[in-house]
Amino acid sequence: MRAFFDGVAEYFREIFSSPLTLLQDVLDILLIAVMVYAVIRFMRDTRAAQLIKGFVILLVVQLVTKYLQLTASYYILSKILEFGILALIIIFQPELRSALERIGRKGISSFASLGEHSESDDTKAMIHSVCDAVANLSATKTGALIVIEHETKLGEIINTGIRLDATPSAELIGNVFYPKAPLHDGAMIIRNNKIYAAGCFLPLSTREVGSDLGTRHRAALGVSEISDAIVVVVSEETGIISIANGGRLNRRLTPDALSSYLTQRLVASEEKKKKDIFSGLWKGRKK
Repeated sequence: MRAFFDGVAEYFREIFSSPLTLLQDVLDILLIAVMVYAVIRFMRDTRAAQLIKGFVILLVVQLVTKYLQLTASYYILSKILEFGILALIIIFQPELRSALERIGRKGISSFASLGEHSESDDTKAMIHSVCDAVANLSATKTGALIVIEHETKLGEIINTGIRLDATPSAELIGNVFYPKAPLHDGAMIIRNNKIYAAGCFLPLSTREVGSDLGTRHRAALGVSEISDAIVVVVSEETGIISIANGGRLNRRLTPDALSSYLTQRLVASEEKKKKDIFSGLWKGRKK
C-alpha cells in the first residue's frame, strides 16, 4: 500500500515539477473537449447523427470480420470505410461550409456553438412569424388568440388543447386560425419559441370590459391576470390587434408596434438576464 502512495506522489511531483508542460497538457485537453463538444452538437442538429451511427456499425462489423479472418468481407468493408470519410465531407459540404463561415464571421468564440442557434435568435424568428401571421389575420379579419408563455408555466391550460410542438411559421399559424379549421376557436400556446399546443381554453376575466370586446379579449385578460404570459389577440369583427399582459389590454397596435413590443419584452429581457448572470459571476470572482 505504501508503495502505491509513493508511486502516486512521485507521479504528481513529476507533473508539477514542470509547470509549462502541465499548462500545455491542460490546454490540449480543453481544446480537444471543445472540438468533441462541437462535433456532438453538429451531429445532433443535422442529418449527420444517423449516418455516423451507420459508419460506426460498419466499423464494428469490420473489426469482427478481421477477428474472424473473413478475408473477402474485411476487404470490402475496408474499401467502403476508406472512402467513407470523403463521402461524408461531400454529403455535408453545405453544413461544413456554413460552420466555417460562421467561425469566419464571429471568430473562434463561436466554435463551441456550431450547429445551434442562440435562444435570442429563436425568439426573434418566433416573433417574426407571429407578427407576419397576425398582420395577415388582421387584414382578413380572422380571429386569433396567441399566448406566449413566459416564466409562469401554463400546463393546466395546455392540457385542454391539442399538442403540436411545431416550429412557428406565418402559414402554420394562419392555418390553425382558419375559420373552418377544428382548432380555430381555441388559444394557441407558444412555449420555448415553439407552437406547443392549440385549441386551448383560457379562463375568462371577471372584470368588467367594454361592450366592444368579445370572448377572446376576456380570455386574453383572464390568462394575463394569473400569469406573466403575453397574449396577442386579433378581433374577428374589426381585425384590431391587441396585447394583454399583466391584466392590462393594449389595443389598436400595428404589426410593427407588435413586433417592437414583443422584441422589447422577450428578446431584450433574455439578453438582460444573460448580462445579469455574467455580471454576477464576475462579481463573485472579484470577491
